Amino acid sequence: MEFQSICNFSQELDTSLLDRVVLAFFTGSGPERQAAQAALTQFQEHPESWTRVPEILQKSSYPQTKYIGLQILEKVISTRWKSLPDGQRQGIRNFLITITIEIASDEVTARKEKIYLNKLNLAMVQVLEQEWPHNWPTFISELVESSSTSLPLCENNMVLLRLLSEEIFDFSADQLTQAKAKELKLQLSSELSMEVLKEASKVSLLRATLETLGRFLSWIPLGYIFETESLQLFVERFLESAEYRNLTLKCAAEIASLPQSDVSMYGAKLKMFFTSVMTTINKLIPPSTDIASAYANASDAGQEMVVALALFLANFFSKHLPIMEGDVDREALINAHFYLIKISQVDEREVFKICLEYWLILLVGLYDEVSMIPLGTDLSRLKLRKDIYREVLSNLRLVAVGKMVKPEEVLVVENEEGEVVREYLKETIVLYKSMRELMVFLTHLDVVDVEMILTQKMAAQIDGSEWSWGNLNTLCWAIGSISGAMDEDTEKRFLVLVTRELLGLVEQKRGKDNKAMIAANIMYIVGQYPRFLKAHWRFLRTVVNKLFEFMHETHEGVQDMACDTYMKITTTCGRQFVVRQPDEKEPFVDEILRTVNRITVNLSPQQIPTFYEATGVIIAEALNRAQQERLIASLMELPNGAVSHSSSSLC
Repeated sequence: MEFQSICNFSQELDTSLLDRVVLAFFTGSGPERQAAQAALTQFQEHPESWTRVPEILQKSSYPQTKYIGLQILEKVISTRWKSLPDGQRQGIRNFLITITIEIASDEVTARKEKIYLNKLNLAMVQVLEQEWPHNWPTFISELVESSSTSLPLCENNMVLLRLLSEEIFDFSADQLTQAKAKELKLQLSSELSMEVLKEASKVSLLRATLETLGRFLSWIPLGYIFETESLQLFVERFLESAEYRNLTLKCAAEIASLPQSDVSMYGAKLKMFFTSVMTTINKLIPPSTDIASAYANASDAGQEMVVALALFLANFFSKHLPIMEGDVDREALINAHFYLIKISQVDEREVFKICLEYWLILLVGLYDEVSMIPLGTDLSRLKLRKDIYREVLSNLRLVAVGKMVKPEEVLVVENEEGEVVREYLKETIVLYKSMRELMVFLTHLDVVDVEMILTQKMAAQIDGSEWSWGNLNTLCWAIGSISGAMDEDTEKRFLVLVTRELLGLVEQKRGKDNKAMIAANIMYIVGQYPRFLKAHWRFLRTVVNKLFEFMHETHEGVQDMACDTYMKITTTCGRQFVVRQPDEKEPFVDEILRTVNRITVNLSPQQIPTFYEATGVIIAEALNRAQQERLIASLMELPNGAVSHSSSSLC
C-alpha cells in the first residue's frame, strides 16, 4: 500500500518514495514489481501528474525516475498544451530553460548527464513546436545570446538548433504551410553566426556546429553560404582535419545538392568550391588509391568518409555538371569521375547505389544528345559530350560487368558455404533493372567497346585467368542484360561466339557443380535473346534440345531453370515450333510431342506442369484449328492414358 501513496495528489510528493517505486519496477520481481507497476501507471495517468515534474527533475536521485518525469511532461505538451493557462505554459517553458542551462553550462555535468540532457532538449523542441515563433519570437536571439556565456552551453544550443531543424523541416514538413516555413527559416538563419566556426577551438563544440549547419544548408538563404566565409572555412579549416573531415564532406554534399536553378548566380563560387574540395581530397586520398580495398580495411570513420565523398561527387555532378564541362581544361572533371569509378568498385551495395544513381543521370544525358543527331551524320566530325568521358565510360563498363546483380530468371547460384544451389527470388530485382538500364546505355554509346570488354572477359573464363563462379555469373548476367542493344549482325556474331565458348566450357570443366553453374548461365543468356532465336532456327532448335538435356540433370535448380527457360522461349518464339522449317520433315512441335515421355521422365511432379504449359503455348500458335486439335490430343495422350489406367485399376 506504501507504493500507492505516490498517487495522493492532496499531499506533497515524496520523491525518495517515487525513486523506490521506480527502482522496484525496473529491478524488482514478483508481487513487489507488480505493485510498483500498478502505482506508476496510476501516477502517470493522473491528470495532475505533470505538476509533479519540476519536483521530480530537481529532487530525484534515480535517472529512470527523471526520464519518467520527462515522459509525463512530453505527453502533456503534445496532448494538452493548448488547454493549459498561459501562466502554466510559461512556467513549464521557464523551468525547462532553467534546468537545461543548469546542466548544460557545466562540462562535467553535461557529459555525465548526456542522456538526460538530450531528453530535456527533445522536450524543449516539443515546446518550441507549439510556441515558436508566434508566442516566443525571441527564442533564437535568446539562444544566441546565452551561447556566449559558456562553451558547453553553446555546444548544447547547437544540438538544440539541429533537433529543432530536423523536427520542423524534416519530420513536420507536411504540416507546415509554405508561408510559415519561410518565416521560420528566415528567423532561424538570420540569427546564425560564423563566429563559432571562425573562433572556437573546442572539438566537440565545432563538431556540434558543423553537424547543425549540415542540417540547415539545404534551406538557409544562399547568401549565407556563398557571400560569407563559409566555403573557405570548410576547406581551409576543417576538411583536412580528421575530427571534422566527415562532417565537412557531409556539409559539402548538402551544398552540392542545391538545385542548379537556385544557385545559378553563384556558379563561379560553386565551381571554385568544388575544385578546392577535390584538391584536398587528392592529398587525403591519392588518385592511385585502391578505394575498394581501402574501404574493406578501413575504420568506421574511414568508410564514412568514402560514403560522404560519394554523396558529394554524385550530388554535385547530378545538379551542376555543365559548369565543369564548360572548361577547356577538363582535368578536374575527369579526375573526380575516376574517384567515382573507384568508389563504385566498393563492395557495399548502398555505396554502389549512390554512384549508380548518378551514372544513370550522366548516361541518359549523353544518350539523349546522340539520339537527337539525324541518321547518316558523320559523328567523327562532331564534338559530343560522350567523347569527354570516353575513358571514364570504358572503365565504367568494366565496373558494371563486375557488379552485375542476379536477374530474377536465374535460379542456380553459389551460397555462402560455396555450394551451388537453387536460390529463390530476393530483393535484387529493382537493382537489377537499374543495372540493366546502365548496361544498355553503355552499349548504345559504344557498342564496339562493350563487345570487346565482354569478349575479353569471356576469354579470361576460358583460359582460366579469371575463372570463378562469381566472375562467370556477373559476366553472363551482363551479356543477358544488353539484349536488343546491338544491331542484328553484331548481336548474331557476338551471341554465337559467347554460346560456343560457354558450351566448350561445359566440356572443359569437371564436376557437377561447375557444369550446373555454366548450364544455368547458358540457359539465362539464350532466353534473353528472342530476336536472335526467331531469326536463326538451327540455333533455336539446338538450344531447346539442350534444355531437354538439362531436364535430366538432377543437380539442384538446373531442372527448374530448364523448364522456366523453355517456357520463356516458347512464349517469345512459339510460332517457329509449329511451322515446318526449311530442311525439316515436319514442324518441331511434332518431334517434341513424340518424345514427351522421354523428355519429362526425370522431372518432378511440380516441374511437369511447367513443361506442359510451355508446350501448350506452342500449340496456341498453331496455323489452324485442325492442327491445334491434333497437337492437343497428342500432348494429352500420355496424361490421359495415365488417368485411364488409374481408373481401370480402381474398377
